[in-house]
Order: sequence, then C-alpha cells, then structure tokens
Amino acid sequence: MEKKRWVMLENNPDVMNQLAAKLGLSSELQFYDVYVLDDPEQLAHIPRPALALLVIIPLTPAWDRSRKAEDADKEPYTGSGPNEPVIWFKQTIGHACGSIGLLHSVINGPAVDIIKRDSDLAAIRSLAIPLDMTKRADMLYNSEPFERAHKSIELAGDSDADPSGERDGGHFVSFVKSGGKLWELEGSRKGPLERGSLADDEDVLSPRALDMGIKKIIKLNAEGEGGETLRFSCIALARRP
Repeated sequence: MEKKRWVMLENNPDVMNQLAAKLGLSSELQFYDVYVLDDPEQLAHIPRPALALLVIIPLTPAWDRSRKAEDADKEPYTGSGPNEPVIWFKQTIGHACGSIGLLHSVINGPAVDIIKRDSDLAAIRSLAIPLDMTKRADMLYNSEPFERAHKSIELAGDSDADPSGERDGGHFVSFVKSGGKLWELEGSRKGPLERGSLADDEDVLSPRALDMGIKKIIKLNAEGEGGETLRFSCIALARRP
C-alpha cells in the first residue's frame, strides 16, 4: 500500500495559527514572524518568553553531513512514558513535517498548559505519552483528526502548494525549552536532540538558545563549501499581547 503523502505546509504565522486552532491550542497563544535574529528592536513585537521556534531550513550539503555524522552512532530512540523530557514523533507521512513541527512546538514545554481540554491536540498528546517510537508514529499516521486539520489548511499561505515538491528540500525543525533544556525536534532525525541548558530567564529567542540552535546550523553552512548564506523561514510561539 502506498504511504500517505500530503501537501507540505508553508511556514508562516497565518497557516500555523489556523492549524494550531483547529487542533485545539488556546487562543492565548499565537505564532509570530521572526524577521531577524540579532536585532532586539526587530524582535520587540514578540511577547516574551517565546515558547518555541519553528524553522524551515534547506538541507544544504554542510548541514546534511553534520546530521549524518551526529546520527551515525545513535541507537533507535526508546523514550516514552510520563517522565520523557519531550514528546517526539518520528515522521512516517510524506510532507507532514510542518504539521509535525507544529505538534512538537505546542505539546512540549509551557504551551502544554494552554492546550484546550478535550481537544484533538490534548488527545494526541495523551495517546502519545505511553507509546514507543514506532507505535507513536503509527498512532499519528492513523489519526483522522490530525489528517483533517492538516488538509483543511494545506492550500493556505502565499505560495503555490505543490504536492510533488518539498519547497526546495526544506526541513521543519522545532526548538523548545523543556525542563531547563533546549531541545531540537525534527521527525526525520533519530530522536529528540538536547542542545544545552537554559537559565530560568532564558527563552528560545535568548542569545544562548539561538547560538545552540538555529545559529549553529547557520554557522555550519557559512563555513561549508561555498560559504552560502542560509535562507530560512522562522516563526515563534508566544502569548498574545
């Protein structure tokens, strides 16, 4: 049987706010555009603390090599249960990386406390907690509410959706703070990646979090062959003003 293959989502606040609302995230939270990473004035429109960063990044040769080297010796992920530091989903649905990135952003860290009770999001999270990596991926693969929510907004956004393309080979990565750690979450890796400790007053947009997360990927690309500028799109999850 042919595996599911969806239309890849656009990474902008309008699209992701619609998806989050359909799944059951409280209207107290929303996604905001992140225009630059180094200018506090250009980040001033985002209420702090920022709870998650959702980034779509092209798979450049330098990043690809780094990912393969990091994952080479890792054993299959075995985390599950209520003491798991973050909930991570292995991606088994083609082009569902945007929707899975949103899940990673809203079912981990402080956003968990603002999920509507009896919502699809709350149900997905509750079902996922006791499952191992494979059963969790199967649960999400067969989740009708998750598929309905994705398909209801797959044509939203500013660019033309192409079910056969991957928006220049982009990968959706979520960065969240949970348990005082910065986590990098992506469904095509071997598991969740702990990137370092953050102080109580540091969020995912703090300088140290950016250095351990998205800027580390930017630096990899700048130092790679050709030294290209990395073109990426980034949005942040935070409370409404």
